[in-house]
Amino acid sequence: MRGMMMDFPLTLTAIVRRAEQLYPAVEIVSRKPDKTLHRTTYGEVGRRARHLAAGLDGLGLRRSDRVATLAWNHAQHLEAYFAVPCGGMVCHTLNLRLHPSDLTYIATHAGDRAIIVDDTLLPLFEKFRAGTPIEHVIVIRHTNAPLPVGALDFEQVVAAGAARTGWDYPDLEENTAAAMCYTSGTTGKPKGVVYSHRSQCLHTLGASLHATLRLSDMDAVLAVVPMFHANAWGIPYLGAMNGARQIFPGPHLDSNSLIDLIAGERVTLAAGVPTIMLGMLAVLDAMPVKPDFSSVRHILIGGSAVPQSLIKSYRERYGLTIQQGWGMTETSPLASVGNPPSWLTFARPEDEDAYRARQGRPVPFVELRARNDAGALAPWDGVAMGELEIRGPWVTSGYYDSPDSAERFTPDGWFRTGDIASLHPDGSIEIRDRTKDVIKSGGEWISSVALENALMGHPSVAEAAVIGVAEPKWAERPLAVVVLKAGKTATHEELIEFLLQTFPKWWMPDATEFVDAIPRTSAGKFLKTALRETYGDRLMPAGAAPTAAALPAAAPAGRTS
Repeated sequence: MRGMMMDFPLTLTAIVRRAEQLYPAVEIVSRKPDKTLHRTTYGEVGRRARHLAAGLDGLGLRRSDRVATLAWNHAQHLEAYFAVPCGGMVCHTLNLRLHPSDLTYIATHAGDRAIIVDDTLLPLFEKFRAGTPIEHVIVIRHTNAPLPVGALDFEQVVAAGAARTGWDYPDLEENTAAAMCYTSGTTGKPKGVVYSHRSQCLHTLGASLHATLRLSDMDAVLAVVPMFHANAWGIPYLGAMNGARQIFPGPHLDSNSLIDLIAGERVTLAAGVPTIMLGMLAVLDAMPVKPDFSSVRHILIGGSAVPQSLIKSYRERYGLTIQQGWGMTETSPLASVGNPPSWLTFARPEDEDAYRARQGRPVPFVELRARNDAGALAPWDGVAMGELEIRGPWVTSGYYDSPDSAERFTPDGWFRTGDIASLHPDGSIEIRDRTKDVIKSGGEWISSVALENALMGHPSVAEAAVIGVAEPKWAERPLAVVVLKAGKTATHEELIEFLLQTFPKWWMPDATEFVDAIPRTSAGKFLKTALRETYGDRLMPAGAAPTAAALPAAAPAGRTS
């Protein structure tokens, strides 16, 4: 016997239509390149998005054609987020922080036929345009600079669509492709993830729950995370479905600009990576007159592990709550959220901080497990570690046109994340490391993430990265790369003494390199490949190399080195 419910497709068109009809007066605020604020509404954005889709259709773009975007966070980019998938095309966000050669590869591999680009980013576009299949260049103009030869003004495309009286979004099947995003490609060529309308809708519903991001029309959301990074964490659709005000910073991601937006626009939720929030904390601390952050309900941080010291600092000094989310491009991206359970309601603040430093419990309909080196599933005991595997309705089942990526999936269809994690009895997960970053010393695993987060709790340390480097006795040993706070000092020995309060002696970094800055990926994460290239032989005597025969099968308990 089958159910007798309507076969109503889960498409983004329903979300856009809902925002336009139910929240037409709710504001969308964008900071322009000249730092002035542009204000519009869901009603206006919804109307213009329909016209933009009609204009793209009038250019000859058809179902499943890829339309790239190369733009900062602003209302016109939101219009593209709505118009392209609802028009039956595929919105392909290009990461403007990638090297031009990577962008050439990505635009070509994806088969982009058109691009919507900020005029301030045209110099970058011209560096990778040659050789791509891009036919139509549509420019969002923030200045009076002339258009490139053959390019179209974004407003002209919208106006042309408005003239097509009676045009409306096509009826779409819910498994139709809606968007594409490519991984950063730090371990090979970037890989494309294709999201469906169904997956985007379910992700939006899952992220809206009280157990996750609990967004409503009482909220004002500042998306610091770029719209070209992992679906902007789903915030454009999340805000639209729930009628939340959306605040876009444009290209201005400096701490002072963000602080001004949070206070001035009465932001309730700000979302960004740890490095942004670390920088903002330093600026706040230096301000003689503190801004009014009383509207802020919480700060969502993702992209990499959040140091417990950062959570504590925001709580103690500004009364702000850090909410950690975890996910990947391959998971749309939200997969888990670190909301403390009810039994922590009356716990000590330090205990709640410790919980918030985990990646939390999975979003409903997302399932997780961890598998150790021997291939066995790790117990949910909070101690055992293994590679995290995931499945769910908004988790990718494969990469676009990449037949050689089958090793990322288990025989029974789970996605292998590449993250090393422990699963706690209460259902929360704790990311310990990446498989490519975990340090295997004498057969035992050492978590670089745990050491990094602890080091960043030292009063003299601004940032810290820990990598595994070659060492003749144990094959691999930890090395710390540290940026000190301005005017502060610390020695390797002082840092080790600080770490010994938490970790066993055999986890201790064998050396510390003090640097002015740590290289980063386009997403703001530490670029550990560059660190390993620079310091990989730091602990090796001249001419020496570790040999497998010299290594013990496992590190002795409580060993010293």
